[in-house]
Amino acid sequence: MSRKLKEKAVRRLSSEKGAVIKRWGRKVTVALIYPNTYFVGMSNLGYQQVYHLLNQREDTICERVFLPDREDMDEYQRTGTQIFSLESQRLLRDFDIIAFSIPFENDYLNALKILEMGNIPLMAAERSEDHPLVIAGGVTTFLNPEPMADFIDLFLIGEGEEVVNEFIDSFIKNNDAEKVELLLKLTKIEGVYVPSLYSVSYKPDGTIESFVQKGKASRKVKRRWIRDIDSAPTISRIFTPDTEFSGMNLVEISRGCGRGCRFCTAGFIYLPPRTRRPEKILESLESPPLNPPLSRGGAKGGGKVGLVSAAVSDYPFINSLCAPLIAKGKKVSVSSLRMDSTTDELVDALKESGHKTMTFAPEAGTERLRNVINKGISEDDILKSVEMAISRGILNAKLYFLIGLPTETDDDIEGIVKLAKRIKKEVLVLTKEAGRIGTITLSINPFIPKPWTPFQWSPMEDVKSLGNKLTYIKESLKKEGNIEVNHENPKDSYLQALLSRGDRRVGGVIRAALEVGSWNRGIKESQVDTDFYVYRMRGKDEILPWDFIDHGIEKGYLWKEYERALKGQFTPPCNPPKCHRCGVC
Repeated sequence: MSRKLKEKAVRRLSSEKGAVIKRWGRKVTVALIYPNTYFVGMSNLGYQQVYHLLNQREDTICERVFLPDREDMDEYQRTGTQIFSLESQRLLRDFDIIAFSIPFENDYLNALKILEMGNIPLMAAERSEDHPLVIAGGVTTFLNPEPMADFIDLFLIGEGEEVVNEFIDSFIKNNDAEKVELLLKLTKIEGVYVPSLYSVSYKPDGTIESFVQKGKASRKVKRRWIRDIDSAPTISRIFTPDTEFSGMNLVEISRGCGRGCRFCTAGFIYLPPRTRRPEKILESLESPPLNPPLSRGGAKGGGKVGLVSAAVSDYPFINSLCAPLIAKGKKVSVSSLRMDSTTDELVDALKESGHKTMTFAPEAGTERLRNVINKGISEDDILKSVEMAISRGILNAKLYFLIGLPTETDDDIEGIVKLAKRIKKEVLVLTKEAGRIGTITLSINPFIPKPWTPFQWSPMEDVKSLGNKLTYIKESLKKEGNIEVNHENPKDSYLQALLSRGDRRVGGVIRAALEVGSWNRGIKESQVDTDFYVYRMRGKDEILPWDFIDHGIEKGYLWKEYERALKGQFTPPCNPPKCHRCGVC
């Protein structure tokens, strides 16, 4: 093992507050892997939550593993060092369980790279009894785990708070069994998916003919979700200077969203929406088990509180939460706000917290197209929100848009340009007295039709066409001062669409990309028709790769929402437990 790499791990560990280091011996050992760098992984609240859940157990040791930083890769190769854990610098093969937390499809390649660097066979079928059990969870597994099916022994489908402890209990109870028997016993747990216990056949046209379970495996795998969200506070557990949210207490204030935006996975796979009580949130911030309490403040995490939610401004107790935080001298941070639910009190709290930019997501440039996606906001809502921020001295605005949405026309693209210009005009009037003007930033991303949304049947728009639309928007606004346009590369969106919508055959693309060191070359080398997964309209009755997952949402409901989208019909937000239209409640 490289001394240089080990010393870096020790230094990184010493700079943290909240890490858990346990003595090895007579405990289940878990290598919890985030398939990206430390900086990215330690910014993920869900990853920290699973780390905490596992280390709360007396019978379990959980240590973290990350993709090495770019500057360290040469040292790994030069010295032949295998990848190792942060806490004890143990090799992957020393652990009982290798557990991937994968929130983004683009990290699939990194996951295989980490197995390769740990000298762990990539294919599940090639691993012996002596190898650790390789499992995976995270939001990608909620959506569609199939592209990774050949590499993972077992997936945990659902929210970690609900299934992790049950899984570990069963693993300990049956750990003496041979691997095949162990996997069979673990399938008795709701939410456990073992790909090797299911066979897939295909029609001549490439679509799925059948997806059949073997033996006693369940026909459907039920997503696990926690009912009492207040029972499991989700907060920052480890503080480190080497992360995006250094010095910030992240806290989840709600989970799920009932708005029903038809492009948004979080609005469906986390149903029903659940809200944490403000007093419970404040309590968790004051005395969390592993991190510095809110009252201590400072750079260790108490000074700034990051509110995490699918829609922060929709949180019904936002004023009751922000007021005591501000009274304690704390700063409040949010990612994005809905334009029709942002309150004066919330904007005041953000202003007092030093926010320079307000972030909103109109998603589309015309009200017609916003109705198609069920966004439910008008242009007046957009302008009022910008005015609300500027009137309080928050002069910069960031606006998220999607292009390539179903039914989109040239008029909708032009609508983005016109809306940006109108916002700028309003901003100029409002900031005249201040003597300075802020910046309007447009963040434009290609639409990706994701599983478990009403648009899951839709094709993605051609990459070239998307590029032309981006060029038009940028050219139309390049002479406008104080307007910036950022965007995702459509080729990257194509890859994400492939990985999120693919079946088991797409695993060949991932492996090929690892072997040749490039996604583009991997697609060519694999000889997989990737356009089949990205550009094809799916049939209403077609078996989709992710149909075996039971989210509680009726497939027929999603299709009805797709039909309503094409008609531009608005569907009001769900209201559990009174609402029963989707099937979850």
